[in-house]
Amino acid sequence: MQDQKRVVVDYVSPSVNNGEFYVKRVVNEIVNIDAHIMADGHDVISASVLYKHEKDKTWKETRMSLLSNDEWQGSFTVEKQGFYTYKVQAWVDYALNWRHGLIRKINDNQHVSSELLEGVEYIEAILKKVTAEDKTYLKRLHKLFKNESDYGEAITEATTEKLYQIFFKNPVKQFDNSSKDYQVYVDRNKARFSTWYEFFPRSASKKEGVHGTFKDCEQLLPRVKNMGFDVVYLPPIHPIGEVNRKGKNNTTEAKAGDVGSTWGVGSQYGGHKDIHPQLGTLDDFKSLINNAKDNGIEIAMDYALQAAPDHPWVKDHPKWFKWRPDGTVQYAENPPKKYQDILPIYWESEDYKNLWNECLDVLMHWIDCGISIFRVDNPHTKPFYFWNWIISQVKAKHPDVIFLAEAFTAPKVMQQLAKQGFTQSYTYFTWRESKHELIEYVEELTRSELKEYMQPNFWPNTPDINPYHLQGANESKHIQRYALAATLSSSVGIYGPVFEYMLSSSLPGKEEYLNSEKFQITHYDWDIKSKLITIIAKINDIRHNNPALQQTNNIKFCHIENDNLLAFYKWNDDRTNQIFVIISLDAHNSQQGTVQVPLQDIGVSHGHNLEMHDLITDSRYNWNSEWNFVELHPTTPFHIFKINK
Repeated sequence: MQDQKRVVVDYVSPSVNNGEFYVKRVVNEIVNIDAHIMADGHDVISASVLYKHEKDKTWKETRMSLLSNDEWQGSFTVEKQGFYTYKVQAWVDYALNWRHGLIRKINDNQHVSSELLEGVEYIEAILKKVTAEDKTYLKRLHKLFKNESDYGEAITEATTEKLYQIFFKNPVKQFDNSSKDYQVYVDRNKARFSTWYEFFPRSASKKEGVHGTFKDCEQLLPRVKNMGFDVVYLPPIHPIGEVNRKGKNNTTEAKAGDVGSTWGVGSQYGGHKDIHPQLGTLDDFKSLINNAKDNGIEIAMDYALQAAPDHPWVKDHPKWFKWRPDGTVQYAENPPKKYQDILPIYWESEDYKNLWNECLDVLMHWIDCGISIFRVDNPHTKPFYFWNWIISQVKAKHPDVIFLAEAFTAPKVMQQLAKQGFTQSYTYFTWRESKHELIEYVEELTRSELKEYMQPNFWPNTPDINPYHLQGANESKHIQRYALAATLSSSVGIYGPVFEYMLSSSLPGKEEYLNSEKFQITHYDWDIKSKLITIIAKINDIRHNNPALQQTNNIKFCHIENDNLLAFYKWNDDRTNQIFVIISLDAHNSQQGTVQVPLQDIGVSHGHNLEMHDLITDSRYNWNSEWNFVELHPTTPFHIFKINK
């Protein structure tokens, strides 16, 4: 016979696929738990959230509160990295139920001597659980409730808040019921808040026509640091295939001196565990990693699971590739794109276990060298369950490692990758331009279940994507796009120096860069200074000093009667830091509007004076109305206000 239960625990959230996948948080974030809890009849119900870290032996408990309509809410804070397990427990609270009924009868002028004797039983049940002070108090009540001559004092004490609190804090959970167990994975803060800068090491040399090296990259670190970036992402640094090497602008025949695509990994000089000889040695790379750390920067590596035709894997592990009847291998393609310089891995190979283990060894090799962030190339073209396995294997030994999924593909595929374990995800922000598109997309990310497991990283551009709205765009447009990315999302990245130098020439009719750096070495003057660079640095500094901008989900879009103006309010969990952002989407003309300030959310009433501190210009304005006039010019098309109450 099943154990007796009266309380139903239903619709526990957050839960991803009803607990099949874990939700995500970073250290010291709050997990808010909701559940539908009910029982037959009208008895008083109590509920708790039980939670524990994977290394804890006992559960911790935090009580839940009834909101309305049998919907309960509780929360707990995750204090360290790793997995937490949580569940909802509920029970009919007979002691509180007794007290509730007793008060109603007393208010109805009923005599309750019998009920007081019942209370004695509830007191006896918790005497061994309470503090010494409470035990003394309860023993006094124990006598009062049994003595008819103390009836007046007894009913007074029975209805006190003090007795309620003692019963509440020391429940007897008879016939309790619990939900299934759910998990939350807790990452380091970088998983939620990061600022990425991408550049090609081979273009890092200050001498034109000279292949860049890791030593050249080290010389660029102060520049990156001064711009406020804390992650430097390097496209693949491995030997580049010589067979079917691509020429400039993705031509299928390389000419003498053409360097090929960095994503065509592998040659006579080695594969995924090796370094392109012209970049330097392994010691040079380790020096770059350590130098970056000294500058508060982490190096992110590209993890591209594909092989050039002359990759050592092709000869040593032929079963990892699918051979056609004529003895050739079908090169990678994504019609109309063709990648003649790349052989796709055959993931259905009978030798898949050795393949998977080698892919894991590649990651472990670079982790041992000091890498803890990987940008994963085209993860949606590899099996989902492979990613679940390999990410789990890595995180079990190296919880600091972060994986960014580079997948601009179908929404549910991107979501599945996040469920399977990817820490961060590229997004559609690159193509979202109008006010309606931006609001709709950000609200999808922050108000739906996606907020629990998909951590977005907004990039205005990448080496693969030169969006139409940036092609030939002016400085104001570039400022606008970076301001949007950096304030809407807590993780942001740019491909530079292309972005800050506004180099946007494209192949006709395509979102691809002309003379793409993917296929050639480009020489830059790394010493250029500009207003755009100054503003990027200022925005990044603001992000690092304001916790409200170090998370994505606490956001509310605010009404403003102008489709060219976007306004939103952001806050940290305890609202000790509140930010109000207004951005013009017009890169050519001034725009005006009257914006509605969310006074109730900010915690003030109408007429209260708010100091709006513009963190870009250091100007200060006093707003004491719900509606306020704003005007933005293309020269500085945005405000980032810190709200001081």
